[in-house]
Amino acid sequence: MAVMMQAFYWDSPIKEQKEGEWWNFVAEKAPELGKAGINALWLPPICKGAEARSPGYDPYDYFDLGDFDQKGAVKTLYGNRAELENLIKTLRENNMNAYADMVINHNSGADEEEVNPIDGQKRWTKFNPKSGRFPRDWNCFHPSRYERVMIEGENFAGFPHLCHRNPRVYTAMFEYGRMVIEELGFDGFRFDFAKGFGAWMIGLLAKYRYERDGKEFTPFVVGEYWSGPDGIGNWLDEVRAVTDNQIAAFDFPLRYKLKDLCDTLQYDLRNLTSDGSVVANRPFNAVTFVENHDMGGNEIVNDKNLAYSFILMNEGYPCIFWYDYYNLGLARPGTPNGIDALIDAHHKYADGEACILHADPDLYILQRSGMDGRPGCIYVLNNLGDKWSGTSVKTQWKNQKFRPVAWDGHDIAHPDERTTDPEGNAEFPAPPRGYAVYAPVFE
Repeated sequence: MAVMMQAFYWDSPIKEQKEGEWWNFVAEKAPELGKAGINALWLPPICKGAEARSPGYDPYDYFDLGDFDQKGAVKTLYGNRAELENLIKTLRENNMNAYADMVINHNSGADEEEVNPIDGQKRWTKFNPKSGRFPRDWNCFHPSRYERVMIEGENFAGFPHLCHRNPRVYTAMFEYGRMVIEELGFDGFRFDFAKGFGAWMIGLLAKYRYERDGKEFTPFVVGEYWSGPDGIGNWLDEVRAVTDNQIAAFDFPLRYKLKDLCDTLQYDLRNLTSDGSVVANRPFNAVTFVENHDMGGNEIVNDKNLAYSFILMNEGYPCIFWYDYYNLGLARPGTPNGIDALIDAHHKYADGEACILHADPDLYILQRSGMDGRPGCIYVLNNLGDKWSGTSVKTQWKNQKFRPVAWDGHDIAHPDERTTDPEGNAEFPAPPRGYAVYAPVFE
Protein backbone atom coordinates (compact mmCIF):
# COMPACT_ATOMS: atom_id res chain seq x y z
CA MET A 1 0.00 0.00 0.00
CA ALA A 2 1.92 3.00 -1.30
CA VAL A 3 1.47 6.74 -0.78
CA MET A 4 2.34 9.39 -3.37
CA MET A 5 3.05 13.09 -2.88
CA GLN A 6 2.64 15.90 -5.39
CA ALA A 7 5.96 17.58 -4.60
CA PHE A 8 5.08 21.10 -5.77
CA TYR A 9 2.22 23.56 -6.05
CA TRP A 10 1.56 26.36 -8.52
CA ASP A 11 4.57 28.70 -8.69
CA SER A 12 6.03 26.97 -5.62
CA PRO A 13 9.68 27.89 -6.43
CA ILE A 14 8.70 31.56 -6.74
CA LYS A 15 6.59 31.62 -3.60
CA GLU A 16 9.23 29.72 -1.59
CA GLN A 17 12.08 31.86 -3.02
CA LYS A 18 13.62 28.76 -4.60
CA GLU A 19 13.67 29.80 -8.27
CA GLY A 20 15.97 27.48 -10.15
CA GLU A 21 16.59 25.53 -6.93
CA TRP A 22 13.44 23.46 -6.48
CA TRP A 23 15.11 20.15 -7.37
CA ASN A 24 17.75 20.82 -4.70
CA PHE A 25 15.11 21.91 -2.18
CA VAL A 26 13.05 18.75 -2.67
CA ALA A 27 16.21 16.63 -2.40
CA GLU A 28 16.83 18.17 1.04
CA LYS A 29 13.35 17.07 2.10
CA ALA A 30 13.73 13.52 0.76
CA PRO A 31 15.04 11.88 3.96
CA GLU A 32 12.18 13.18 6.10
CA LEU A 33 9.59 12.33 3.46
CA GLY A 34 10.94 8.82 3.10
CA LYS A 35 10.91 8.40 6.86
CA ALA A 36 7.30 9.66 6.99
CA GLY A 37 6.25 6.87 4.64
CA ILE A 38 5.98 8.67 1.28
CA ASN A 39 6.76 6.12 -1.45
CA ALA A 40 6.81 8.29 -4.58
CA LEU A 41 7.01 11.95 -5.58
CA TRP A 42 5.15 13.37 -8.55
CA LEU A 43 7.47 16.08 -9.84
CA PRO A 44 6.51 19.10 -11.99
CA PRO A 45 7.28 19.33 -15.74
CA ILE A 46 11.01 19.04 -16.30
CA CYS A 47 11.58 20.81 -19.63
CA LYS A 48 11.98 24.45 -20.70
CA GLY A 49 8.71 26.30 -21.04
CA ALA A 50 7.71 29.38 -22.98
CA GLU A 51 9.36 31.87 -20.61
CA ALA A 52 11.89 32.03 -17.79
CA ARG A 53 9.49 31.66 -14.87
CA SER A 54 7.19 29.13 -16.51
CA PRO A 55 5.84 26.35 -14.24
CA GLY A 56 6.31 24.05 -17.22
CA TYR A 57 2.82 23.49 -18.58
CA ASP A 58 3.65 25.36 -21.79
CA PRO A 59 6.51 23.23 -23.23
CA TYR A 60 8.91 24.88 -25.66
CA ASP A 61 11.95 22.56 -25.73
CA TYR A 62 11.32 19.04 -24.46
CA PHE A 63 15.02 18.21 -24.38
CA ASP A 64 16.25 21.33 -22.55
CA LEU A 65 16.11 20.40 -18.87
CA GLY A 66 17.68 23.65 -17.76
CA ASP A 67 21.01 23.70 -19.62
CA PHE A 68 20.45 25.99 -22.62
CA ASP A 69 20.22 29.78 -22.56
CA GLN A 70 16.81 30.34 -24.13
CA LYS A 71 13.46 31.84 -23.19
CA GLY A 72 15.16 34.24 -20.80
CA ALA A 73 17.04 31.76 -18.63
CA VAL A 74 19.38 28.79 -18.59
CA LYS A 75 17.76 26.84 -15.77
CA THR A 76 14.08 25.98 -15.70
CA LEU A 77 12.05 27.32 -12.80
CA TYR A 78 13.05 24.14 -10.96
CA GLY A 79 16.74 23.72 -11.83
CA ASN A 80 18.87 21.90 -14.40
CA ARG A 81 19.41 18.34 -15.53
CA ALA A 82 22.27 17.55 -13.15
CA GLU A 83 20.20 18.73 -10.18
CA LEU A 84 17.21 16.72 -11.37
CA GLU A 85 19.34 13.60 -11.71
CA ASN A 86 20.72 14.17 -8.22
CA LEU A 87 17.18 14.52 -6.86
CA ILE A 88 16.10 11.22 -8.42
CA LYS A 89 19.23 9.54 -7.05
CA THR A 90 18.45 10.96 -3.60
CA LEU A 91 14.87 9.71 -3.80
CA ARG A 92 16.13 6.25 -4.67
CA GLU A 93 18.47 6.31 -1.66
CA ASN A 94 15.45 7.10 0.51
CA ASN A 95 13.28 4.34 -0.99
CA MET A 96 11.10 6.65 -3.07
CA ASN A 97 10.12 6.60 -6.72
CA ALA A 98 9.74 9.59 -9.04
CA TYR A 99 6.89 10.29 -11.47
CA ALA A 100 7.34 12.75 -14.33
CA ASP A 101 4.65 15.24 -15.34
CA MET A 102 4.22 14.71 -19.09
CA VAL A 103 2.75 17.64 -21.02
CA ILE A 104 2.54 16.23 -24.54
CA ASN A 105 -0.55 17.74 -26.13
CA HIS A 106 0.10 21.49 -26.32
CA ASN A 107 3.16 23.72 -26.83
CA SER A 108 3.91 27.42 -26.45
CA GLY A 109 6.62 30.00 -26.99
CA ALA A 110 7.14 29.43 -30.72
CA ASP A 111 9.84 31.46 -32.46
CA GLU A 112 7.82 32.44 -35.52
CA GLU A 113 4.31 32.68 -36.85
CA GLU A 114 3.48 30.82 -40.02
CA VAL A 115 0.46 30.19 -42.18
CA ASN A 116 -1.07 26.73 -42.03
CA PRO A 117 -1.90 25.99 -45.68
CA ILE A 118 -4.72 23.63 -44.76
CA ASP A 119 -6.97 26.33 -43.34
CA GLY A 120 -5.04 29.49 -44.22
CA GLN A 121 -4.77 30.52 -40.55
CA LYS A 122 -1.62 32.14 -39.14
CA ARG A 123 -0.34 30.61 -35.90
CA TRP A 124 2.77 30.53 -33.70
CA THR A 125 3.95 27.07 -34.72
CA LYS A 126 7.60 27.46 -35.81
CA PHE A 127 9.89 26.07 -33.09
CA ASN A 128 13.70 26.11 -33.29
CA PRO A 129 14.81 24.83 -29.86
CA LYS A 130 18.46 25.20 -28.89
CA SER A 131 18.70 21.57 -27.86
CA GLY A 132 18.48 20.87 -31.58
CA ARG A 133 15.95 18.11 -30.92
CA PHE A 134 12.37 18.16 -32.15
CA PRO A 135 12.27 21.33 -34.25
CA ARG A 136 8.73 21.68 -35.54
CA ASP A 137 6.45 23.60 -37.84
CA TRP A 138 2.77 23.84 -38.69
CA ASN A 139 2.52 20.22 -39.85
CA CYS A 140 3.37 19.02 -36.31
CA PHE A 141 0.17 20.65 -35.05
CA HIS A 142 -3.53 20.55 -35.80
CA PRO A 143 -4.74 20.90 -38.48
CA SER A 144 -2.19 18.62 -40.11
CA ARG A 145 -1.78 16.62 -43.30
CA TYR A 146 -1.87 13.50 -41.16
CA GLU A 147 -5.60 13.72 -40.46
CA ARG A 148 -8.48 15.30 -42.30
CA VAL A 149 -10.26 16.40 -39.13
CA MET A 150 -8.97 17.04 -35.63
CA ILE A 151 -9.98 13.90 -33.78
CA GLU A 152 -7.60 13.86 -30.83
CA GLY A 153 -9.60 15.74 -28.24
CA GLU A 154 -10.01 19.16 -26.68
CA ASN A 155 -7.74 22.13 -27.20
CA PHE A 156 -6.03 23.83 -24.26
CA ALA A 157 -5.93 27.60 -23.72
CA GLY A 158 -5.59 28.24 -27.46
CA PHE A 159 -2.05 26.78 -27.52
CA PRO A 160 -0.80 24.95 -30.64
CA HIS A 161 -1.97 21.38 -30.25
CA LEU A 162 0.42 18.59 -31.28
CA CYS A 163 -0.70 16.08 -33.88
CA HIS A 164 0.63 12.75 -32.64
CA ARG A 165 -0.29 11.06 -35.91
CA ASN A 166 2.60 12.86 -37.55
CA PRO A 167 5.47 10.30 -37.38
CA ARG A 168 7.87 13.10 -36.47
CA VAL A 169 5.78 14.03 -33.40
CA TYR A 170 5.09 10.42 -32.52
CA THR A 171 8.81 9.62 -32.62
CA ALA A 172 9.75 12.69 -30.53
CA MET A 173 7.28 11.75 -27.82
CA PHE A 174 8.75 8.25 -27.62
CA GLU A 175 12.27 9.72 -27.47
CA TYR A 176 11.14 12.01 -24.66
CA GLY A 177 9.49 9.16 -22.76
CA ARG A 178 12.56 6.98 -23.19
CA MET A 179 14.82 9.75 -21.87
CA VAL A 180 12.56 10.23 -18.85
CA ILE A 181 12.58 6.55 -17.87
CA GLU A 182 15.91 5.22 -19.11
CA GLU A 183 18.28 8.18 -18.85
CA LEU A 184 16.85 10.21 -15.97
CA GLY A 185 15.59 7.27 -13.95
CA PHE A 186 11.95 8.22 -13.45
CA ASP A 187 9.62 5.38 -12.46
CA GLY A 188 6.40 6.55 -14.02
CA PHE A 189 4.38 9.16 -15.88
CA ARG A 190 1.62 11.55 -14.92
CA PHE A 191 -0.05 12.66 -18.17
CA ASP A 192 -1.33 16.23 -18.09
CA PHE A 193 -4.63 17.18 -19.77
CA ALA A 194 -5.31 13.68 -21.08
CA LYS A 195 -8.50 14.95 -22.73
CA GLY A 196 -6.32 16.73 -25.27
CA PHE A 197 -4.98 13.73 -27.19
CA GLY A 198 -5.84 10.18 -28.10
CA ALA A 199 -5.89 7.53 -25.38
CA TRP A 200 -3.94 5.38 -27.83
CA MET A 201 -0.88 7.61 -27.34
CA ILE A 202 -0.80 6.99 -23.59
CA GLY A 203 -1.35 3.29 -24.17
CA LEU A 204 1.58 3.06 -26.56
CA LEU A 205 3.90 5.08 -24.31
CA ALA A 206 2.92 2.82 -21.42
CA LYS A 207 3.60 -0.44 -23.26
CA TYR A 208 6.92 0.58 -24.83
CA ARG A 209 9.69 -1.82 -23.78
CA TYR A 210 11.72 0.48 -21.55
CA GLU A 211 14.98 -0.89 -20.16
CA ARG A 212 16.48 -0.25 -16.74
CA ASP A 213 19.77 -1.88 -15.67
CA GLY A 214 19.57 -4.31 -18.56
CA LYS A 215 16.05 -5.43 -17.69
CA GLU A 216 12.66 -4.55 -19.10
CA PHE A 217 10.94 -1.88 -17.00
CA THR A 218 7.21 -1.10 -16.80
CA PRO A 219 6.43 2.45 -15.62
CA PHE A 220 3.54 3.48 -13.44
CA VAL A 221 1.06 5.57 -15.46
CA VAL A 222 -1.68 7.92 -14.26
CA GLY A 223 -3.71 10.32 -16.35
CA GLU A 224 -5.31 13.64 -15.52
CA TYR A 225 -8.68 13.11 -17.18
CA TRP A 226 -10.75 15.82 -15.54
CA SER A 227 -14.26 14.47 -15.90
CA GLY A 228 -17.09 12.63 -14.19
CA PRO A 229 -17.03 8.90 -13.41
CA ASP A 230 -18.46 7.84 -16.76
CA GLY A 231 -16.00 9.95 -18.74
CA ILE A 232 -13.04 8.66 -16.73
CA GLY A 233 -14.30 5.08 -17.02
CA ASN A 234 -14.63 5.35 -20.79
CA TRP A 235 -11.13 6.82 -21.03
CA LEU A 236 -9.67 4.00 -18.94
CA ASP A 237 -11.37 1.51 -21.25
CA GLU A 238 -9.91 3.25 -24.29
CA VAL A 239 -6.39 3.12 -22.85
CA ARG A 240 -6.84 -0.49 -21.79
CA ALA A 241 -7.76 -1.39 -25.38
CA VAL A 242 -4.22 -0.41 -26.41
CA THR A 243 -2.15 -1.81 -23.53
CA ASP A 244 -2.30 -4.59 -20.96
CA ASN A 245 -0.43 -2.44 -18.42
CA GLN A 246 -2.30 -1.14 -15.39
CA ILE A 247 -3.30 2.49 -15.98
CA ALA A 248 -4.66 4.79 -13.27
CA ALA A 249 -6.72 7.98 -13.27
CA PHE A 250 -7.00 10.79 -10.75
CA ASP A 251 -10.31 10.49 -8.92
CA PHE A 252 -11.84 13.91 -9.57
CA PRO A 253 -15.40 12.80 -8.69
CA LEU A 254 -14.25 11.69 -5.23
CA ARG A 255 -12.33 14.92 -4.72
CA TYR A 256 -15.52 16.97 -5.16
CA LYS A 257 -17.32 14.73 -2.68
CA LEU A 258 -14.48 15.34 -0.23
CA LYS A 259 -14.77 19.09 -0.69
CA ASP A 260 -18.47 18.85 0.14
CA LEU A 261 -17.62 16.71 3.18
CA CYS A 262 -15.28 19.41 4.49
CA ASP A 263 -17.01 22.60 3.39
CA THR A 264 -20.77 21.87 3.18
CA LEU A 265 -22.85 22.32 6.32
CA GLN A 266 -24.62 19.12 7.41
CA TYR A 267 -23.18 17.08 4.55
CA ASP A 268 -24.80 13.63 4.38
CA LEU A 269 -22.06 11.04 4.87
CA ARG A 270 -24.14 8.47 2.99
CA ASN A 271 -23.00 10.25 -0.18
CA LEU A 272 -19.57 8.72 0.47
CA THR A 273 -21.04 5.22 0.12
CA SER A 274 -22.58 5.69 -3.31
CA ASP A 275 -21.09 5.04 -6.70
CA GLY A 276 -19.85 8.01 -8.65
CA SER A 277 -16.12 7.86 -8.01
CA VAL A 278 -13.24 6.01 -9.60
CA VAL A 279 -12.26 4.33 -6.32
CA ALA A 280 -15.80 3.01 -5.81
CA ASN A 281 -16.00 1.52 -9.29
CA ARG A 282 -12.37 0.67 -10.08
CA PRO A 283 -10.26 0.85 -6.90
CA PHE A 284 -7.14 -0.52 -8.62
CA ASN A 285 -7.31 2.29 -11.20
CA ALA A 286 -7.85 5.16 -8.74
CA VAL A 287 -5.36 7.75 -7.59
CA THR A 288 -7.25 9.55 -4.83
CA PHE A 289 -6.38 13.09 -3.79
CA VAL A 290 -7.59 16.01 -1.70
CA GLU A 291 -5.96 18.98 -3.45
CA ASN A 292 -3.68 19.73 -6.38
CA HIS A 293 -2.06 22.66 -8.15
CA ASP A 294 -5.09 23.26 -10.40
CA MET A 295 -7.61 23.76 -7.60
CA GLY A 296 -6.91 27.47 -7.13
CA GLY A 297 -10.21 29.13 -6.22
CA ASN A 298 -11.79 25.78 -5.39
CA GLU A 299 -9.62 24.74 -2.46
CA ILE A 300 -11.01 22.92 0.55
CA VAL A 301 -11.27 25.46 3.36
CA ASN A 302 -12.42 23.62 6.47
CA ASP A 303 -11.26 20.51 8.34
CA LYS A 304 -9.12 19.26 5.46
CA ASN A 305 -7.74 16.32 7.43
CA LEU A 306 -11.21 14.75 7.28
CA ALA A 307 -10.57 14.32 3.56
CA TYR A 308 -7.03 13.01 4.09
CA SER A 309 -8.31 10.47 6.60
CA PHE A 310 -10.81 9.21 4.03
CA ILE A 311 -8.31 8.67 1.20
CA LEU A 312 -5.63 7.17 3.46
CA MET A 313 -7.99 4.67 5.10
CA ASN A 314 -9.79 3.69 1.90
CA GLU A 315 -8.81 1.81 -1.21
CA GLY A 316 -6.96 3.50 -4.08
CA TYR A 317 -3.50 5.06 -4.36
CA PRO A 318 -3.59 8.20 -2.16
CA CYS A 319 -1.74 11.37 -3.19
CA ILE A 320 -0.72 13.99 -0.60
CA PHE A 321 -0.36 17.65 -1.64
CA TRP A 322 2.93 19.36 -0.74
CA TYR A 323 1.23 22.65 0.18
CA ASP A 324 -1.14 20.95 2.61
CA TYR A 325 1.61 18.86 4.16
CA TYR A 326 4.18 21.63 4.62
CA ASN A 327 2.65 25.07 4.14
CA LEU A 328 -0.63 24.38 5.94
CA GLY A 329 1.16 22.28 8.55
CA LEU A 330 -1.20 19.31 8.28
CA ALA A 331 1.59 16.71 8.62
CA ARG A 332 1.83 17.30 12.40
CA PRO A 333 4.77 14.92 12.89
CA GLY A 334 5.10 13.28 16.25
CA THR A 335 1.37 13.50 17.01
CA PRO A 336 -1.60 11.19 16.28
CA ASN A 337 -3.55 14.12 14.80
CA GLY A 338 -2.13 14.74 11.32
CA ILE A 339 -1.24 13.32 7.94
CA ASP A 340 1.89 11.59 9.24
CA ALA A 341 -0.13 9.46 11.67
CA LEU A 342 -2.61 8.62 8.91
CA ILE A 343 0.22 7.58 6.56
CA ASP A 344 1.63 5.34 9.29
CA ALA A 345 -1.79 3.76 9.87
CA HIS A 346 -2.23 3.35 6.11
CA HIS A 347 1.00 1.39 5.82
CA LYS A 348 0.58 -0.71 8.95
CA TYR A 349 -3.14 -1.49 8.94
CA ALA A 350 -5.30 -0.21 6.06
CA ASP A 351 -5.25 -3.11 3.64
CA GLY A 352 -7.64 -5.75 2.40
CA GLU A 353 -11.31 -5.45 1.52
CA ALA A 354 -13.04 -2.19 2.42
CA CYS A 355 -16.43 -2.89 3.98
CA ILE A 356 -18.82 -0.17 5.16
CA LEU A 357 -20.18 -1.24 8.53
CA HIS A 358 -22.41 1.76 9.15
CA ALA A 359 -23.47 4.95 7.36
CA ASP A 360 -26.00 7.58 8.33
CA PRO A 361 -26.02 11.34 7.66
CA ASP A 362 -23.56 12.03 10.48
CA LEU A 363 -21.58 8.82 11.05
CA TYR A 364 -19.56 6.59 8.72
CA ILE A 365 -17.69 3.46 9.84
CA LEU A 366 -15.43 1.43 7.54
CA GLN A 367 -13.64 -1.86 8.12
CA ARG A 368 -10.44 -2.82 6.32
CA SER A 369 -10.13 -6.59 6.54
CA GLY A 370 -6.32 -6.80 6.42
CA MET A 371 -3.93 -8.56 4.06
CA ASP A 372 -0.23 -9.39 3.57
CA GLY A 373 0.76 -8.94 7.22
CA ARG A 374 -1.32 -5.81 7.75
CA PRO A 375 -4.10 -6.74 10.21
CA GLY A 376 -6.78 -4.29 9.10
CA CYS A 377 -8.50 -1.53 11.06
CA ILE A 378 -11.73 0.31 11.86
CA TYR A 379 -12.13 3.86 10.53
CA VAL A 380 -14.78 6.18 11.97
CA LEU A 381 -15.84 9.54 10.51
CA ASN A 382 -18.06 11.82 12.61
CA ASN A 383 -19.81 14.78 10.98
CA LEU A 384 -21.42 16.15 14.14
CA GLY A 385 -19.81 19.42 15.15
CA ASP A 386 -20.54 19.42 18.86
CA LYS A 387 -20.02 15.92 20.29
CA TRP A 388 -18.23 12.62 20.04
CA SER A 389 -20.26 10.04 18.17
CA GLY A 390 -20.13 6.33 17.56
CA THR A 391 -22.32 3.28 17.33
CA SER A 392 -22.03 -0.46 17.84
CA VAL A 393 -21.04 -2.35 14.70
CA LYS A 394 -20.36 -5.99 13.96
CA THR A 395 -16.74 -6.49 12.90
CA GLN A 396 -14.88 -9.54 11.63
CA TRP A 397 -12.91 -9.75 14.91
CA LYS A 398 -14.26 -11.55 17.99
CA ASN A 399 -13.02 -10.83 21.53
CA GLN A 400 -10.45 -8.47 20.04
CA LYS A 401 -8.88 -5.44 21.68
CA PHE A 402 -8.44 -2.29 19.57
CA ARG A 403 -6.38 0.80 20.27
CA PRO A 404 -6.67 4.21 18.58
CA VAL A 405 -3.69 4.95 16.33
CA ALA A 406 -4.78 8.17 14.58
CA TRP A 407 -7.47 10.73 15.29
CA ASP A 408 -8.34 14.40 14.88
CA GLY A 409 -11.31 16.74 15.18
CA HIS A 410 -12.71 19.64 17.13
CA ASP A 411 -11.80 17.73 20.30
CA ILE A 412 -8.52 15.79 20.22
CA ALA A 413 -8.84 14.04 23.56
CA HIS A 414 -7.35 10.52 23.45
CA PRO A 415 -10.02 7.97 22.41
CA ASP A 416 -10.41 4.92 24.65
CA GLU A 417 -9.40 1.41 23.70
CA ARG A 418 -12.22 -0.84 22.55
CA THR A 419 -12.83 -4.61 22.76
CA THR A 420 -15.28 -6.58 20.66
CA ASP A 421 -17.64 -9.12 22.23
CA PRO A 422 -17.80 -12.83 21.30
CA GLU A 423 -19.87 -11.96 18.23
CA GLY A 424 -17.46 -9.22 17.08
CA ASN A 425 -19.54 -6.24 18.20
CA ALA A 426 -18.19 -3.04 19.71
CA GLU A 427 -18.84 0.69 19.69
CA PHE A 428 -16.21 2.85 17.99
CA PRO A 429 -16.51 6.65 18.50
CA ALA A 430 -14.79 9.59 16.81
CA PRO A 431 -14.30 13.24 17.87
CA PRO A 432 -16.73 15.97 16.72
CA ARG A 433 -16.10 16.89 13.08
CA GLY A 434 -13.33 14.35 13.20
CA TYR A 435 -12.15 10.83 12.63
CA ALA A 436 -10.55 7.96 14.51
CA VAL A 437 -8.64 4.91 13.34
CA TYR A 438 -8.66 1.83 15.57
CA ALA A 439 -6.17 -1.00 15.05
CA PRO A 440 -6.36 -4.54 16.50
CA VAL A 441 -3.90 -5.29 19.28
CA PHE A 442 -2.37 -8.77 19.31
CA GLU A 443 -0.69 -9.62 22.59
